[in-house]
Amino acid sequence: MGSPTFQTFNAIQNTILPPSGVNLSTKSQAEIQAQPLGDNTPINQTLLQVPGFSQDSAASGSLHLRNDHANVQYRIDGVILPDGVSGFAQLLGSDFIGNLEVLDGALPAQYGLHNTGIVDITSRSSAFQGGGYVSLFGGSQGTISPTIQYGGTAGHTEYFATASGFFTNEGIENAAPGYNPIHDHSNQGRFFGDATTYLGDGSRINIISGLSVGGYQIPNNPGQPIQFPVPGVAPVASSQVNETQYEQNYYNVLTWQKSTADLDFQISAFSRFSNLNFVPDQVGDLEFNGVASAVYRSSFVNGLQADSAWRVTHDHTLHFGFVGSGEVAQANNISTVFPVDANGDVTGPQFTPTPTLDSQVGWLAGVYAEDEWRLNNQLTVNTGLRFDQMWGYVDANQFSPRINFVWKSSSATTFHGGYARYFTPPELALSAPINIAAYNGTSAQAAIPLDDPVQPERSNVFDLGVDQKLSRWLSAGLDTYYKNATDLLDDGQFGQANTLTAFNYAKGWNVGVEGKVKYQRDDLTLYGNLAWGHQYATDIISNQFLFDPDEFAYIQNHYIPTDHSQTWTGSAGASYRWNSWLFSADMIAGSGLRSGFANLSTVPAYAQFNVGVSRSFKWSPNEKPLTVRVSVVNLFDSTYVIRDGSGIGVFAPQYGPRFGAYLTLSQAL
Repeated sequence: MGSPTFQTFNAIQNTILPPSGVNLSTKSQAEIQAQPLGDNTPINQTLLQVPGFSQDSAASGSLHLRNDHANVQYRIDGVILPDGVSGFAQLLGSDFIGNLEVLDGALPAQYGLHNTGIVDITSRSSAFQGGGYVSLFGGSQGTISPTIQYGGTAGHTEYFATASGFFTNEGIENAAPGYNPIHDHSNQGRFFGDATTYLGDGSRINIISGLSVGGYQIPNNPGQPIQFPVPGVAPVASSQVNETQYEQNYYNVLTWQKSTADLDFQISAFSRFSNLNFVPDQVGDLEFNGVASAVYRSSFVNGLQADSAWRVTHDHTLHFGFVGSGEVAQANNISTVFPVDANGDVTGPQFTPTPTLDSQVGWLAGVYAEDEWRLNNQLTVNTGLRFDQMWGYVDANQFSPRINFVWKSSSATTFHGGYARYFTPPELALSAPINIAAYNGTSAQAAIPLDDPVQPERSNVFDLGVDQKLSRWLSAGLDTYYKNATDLLDDGQFGQANTLTAFNYAKGWNVGVEGKVKYQRDDLTLYGNLAWGHQYATDIISNQFLFDPDEFAYIQNHYIPTDHSQTWTGSAGASYRWNSWLFSADMIAGSGLRSGFANLSTVPAYAQFNVGVSRSFKWSPNEKPLTVRVSVVNLFDSTYVIRDGSGIGVFAPQYGPRFGAYLTLSQAL
């Protein structure tokens, strides 16, 4: 066997975890860099240019795919990145992405836990990114972001690292429609490192390490009325409330990958620690909400993942694998409240009931087997079976059959489709119980005295799609899906802290259609995506104390749209390279998320356009280039609301970004 290369092992990984039979969308490194903000594009904004993704407020999960609530699994080089507790930290940036694939539809048995979609990121390798750059990005809202990135080769080892800081006066979405957010400064830092050593025996060892840290002021909404005056204390204006939140995320992955004549496999150990600390405004939160809660959540996960492919014959491959992890999750709330009478009137000074302090150890385990047959040159069929087990606040398991196919009816037309049974455990850190009895007779008393535990979601998904090559340069795709679920999982923000709490609907269903088109010829790229979809659910069966009694009663007997269900979602983009110039534009649009009583209304439709232009300069033929990029976000300064503060699990309004102009100076190394 010859000397292995990065490309060789990427091909091996595609054999171990083949994307056949799924709905697949990709973004290359060149396409990511061609976005108006280039490498400074947040990864959620990059994903919004993929069919089926819709935006949300950072506090509510940032993104939804196919109208599910944040049920997306992230992988780096095929290895699962465990869940954390962050409300809005951008754990991953776009600056380390070598290639991005989004898989959804009827996923093969290799994929479990989060199942609406898989975001699989191949990191930039020194094989493609020898050298690096230093850059400075800055502009509107006092934004400034320095970055350094470098990669290289030392013997049989390739390495790559990127580090950046990000400082801005708009760290979270503005809570008001004005141009300048009030109390919204944020300081953030991020690091990603990747090193691969080739051992010469058909194997390699890969180490990935990363972190993100951030401090956030919680933006204020001026002009709000005080609900609970604090005796003997001067009233606080809602524009002067001082809430802050701090987040940390650290992750590490160690992978051994090996290839033999008939067997390819990889074994990985992964670890992630994350925490979130919300610090309330003790007086302001009491006056406006009747409760001031200091919230701390943390999650420490360690696990093993193994995946393999055994080539029985040229047309027949068996896949086997497992994943197992253990997690320690903490959820601590220390709340200050008022005593109240039966009418809800304050009867005495504020006090702190017994704090809610919870620590839980949880375990996840999954094993799968899959049979991939290429029946002829046109048709490939995958059949598989997966078993998942969870232990935590509840214990549960499920066998999940899967089947999907790829049919190449011609050289230009490929159909895919299938059926998948899914088992989705709730995130342990978002499922901690609350001692609701401790708040009886206070301003934080639950109107519904029920707190049944959060259950895993069980669902059936059917998917059918086609990809069509219309010409040498023009391609298109169409995909349809249907999902029905028992114990449909959802999350919401039910208090001042920008963090989520899980709950279940007894039943739910999704239906939708996605279309995409792409034209790529020489240095010109054009693309467009359009999605239509609905998600409806009924009967809240866990953490019922979080809900308004009137809404709760209505939902018990009606199917309602979930708060993150958006009927129409679109995105489009264009880029053109001319000599040392790069011109780019993209946009996102939506018909609006749900709002109002039981999510029966919607916020207004919106569209946001962004543009950018860059040019590279060389002061002499032997010099590394300097690239200057000018970017504009929300070119037409459209004022639009993402959330209006109403709807289930929506605590505060959030508005999209206003017009912003930015400059990037990037010097190659």
